Amino acid sequence: MLPPFIPRGRNQSRGRARSNESGVTLALVTVALFTILGMAALSIDIGTLYQAKAEAQRAADAAALSAARVISLSGITADPTSGPGDGSWNSICGGDNSTATQTAVLVAQQSTIGGQAVPASGVTVTYGAGPSGGANKSCTGAGADFAINPIVNVTVQRTNLPIFFARVFSLLPNVNYSGSSVSATASAEGYNPSDSGHGSNVGTPVQPKCVKPWIIPNSQGPGGPPRFVHRMSGANFAPGIYPVNGAGAYVGQSFLLQADCGSSSGICSPTVNPPNWSLGIFPAPGTIYYVPANVTGTPLAVPSCSAYTGYSASNTFQTAISGCDQTTVYACGYPGGSAHGITEANLSENPFGATGDTAAATECLINQTGTSGSQDSLAGFPVPTFPFQIQAGSSNSLVTAATGVTAGDDITASNSIVTIPIAEYGGTGLPTGGGATPVSIVGFLQAFVNNVDSSGNVNVTILNVAGCGYAASGTPVYGTSPVPIRLITPP
Repeated sequence: MLPPFIPRGRNQSRGRARSNESGVTLALVTVALFTILGMAALSIDIGTLYQAKAEAQRAADAAALSAARVISLSGITADPTSGPGDGSWNSICGGDNSTATQTAVLVAQQSTIGGQAVPASGVTVTYGAGPSGGANKSCTGAGADFAINPIVNVTVQRTNLPIFFARVFSLLPNVNYSGSSVSATASAEGYNPSDSGHGSNVGTPVQPKCVKPWIIPNSQGPGGPPRFVHRMSGANFAPGIYPVNGAGAYVGQSFLLQADCGSSSGICSPTVNPPNWSLGIFPAPGTIYYVPANVTGTPLAVPSCSAYTGYSASNTFQTAISGCDQTTVYACGYPGGSAHGITEANLSENPFGATGDTAAATECLINQTGTSGSQDSLAGFPVPTFPFQIQAGSSNSLVTAATGVTAGDDITASNSIVTIPIAEYGGTGLPTGGGATPVSIVGFLQAFVNNVDSSGNVNVTILNVAGCGYAASGTPVYGTSPVPIRLITPP
């Protein structure tokens, strides 16, 4: 028998060879496990950093919007000329101790990054004007354009984040690991169209929502300028802040809103056709007449006001006052060369007595019960201190819901802040009874409702003026305020 062509080793030899390989697989598995665990640990740390980055961005966004809202409500955008020099801008956004900066820091500190609160030292607030923004801690050097397009930049930084698994790198030679940090920047802008065309027509108007259906005429009576805003440029006719600059300024002054209706029949028959200086027809000083707007659609966010005598949830005019009317379009100018479609209402405004339509709805809006004291208020009223500060009333939902806010505490938002449309009537006049006349909206007042009295007069303090002119064109800027704010942080 011939031997095999390929000789085979004995089983004993094969056993010895395999015994020499024992433990190699275990070593490879061990190395693989350590590698996988290390990658998993690092992925956890990376996820923690991504989460911290997102938390920092949310904090920066909220802080920037809060500071922009302070500027929107301050009235300084209605004061483009004297503001940088009279101290009003400085008190709002003039550095670390200004109201807007402190608000941004406090709002940022309400957020947590990596499980810990943001330190004040980790928040940087700067200001600028126009699309390019700015990096100045004070807005006083931003120029007149800051009154049109104020920009707030907020950077939030958190250092020494609690990273756990990556600390193993500190055990390796020539590796210095001292923790991680994240930062995020947000920019928010406000926009007041007043004189944005620098003497010419407004190019970009505003179209706020939740406007209250009280159309006031642009013309005014003695003791003040003949108009709120310039009919073409939208410029404020009375720039300045009343507590700072005196009686010549509208912002900070209080007025009585009275219905320009001459009977209690339920049909508004105006008695003071638009205030006319040449004919000597104008309201008494400190009074602004209004006519009811023709509300379209169904207002939203209407509160339960069954406790207020004279209020009806089926009355669209009343629900537009107490809730948010997002359907009626209060746009500026003459679109298409004709008067805009907003009309004065041929409906049920009864100005007489505390049960009148506006009176009952306003009580509901501001949570006024009894004579006074339950609604929110402006510090220092009847001549509010500047910067304006809102104080919670005992009927404020934050107080009644036991959130920790008590009556008299400072708050940053209130249902008492309203937007009122300003109309330019031209030669059309007002309806003398039973009719509805198209009008052109040329601007808005941002006002704080102080109270409504037993005669149905609504006492308001003007917080800001935004004019957009009768020939405004272009796509409007939307928002719930006549000086809308928005985030412009690039993605």
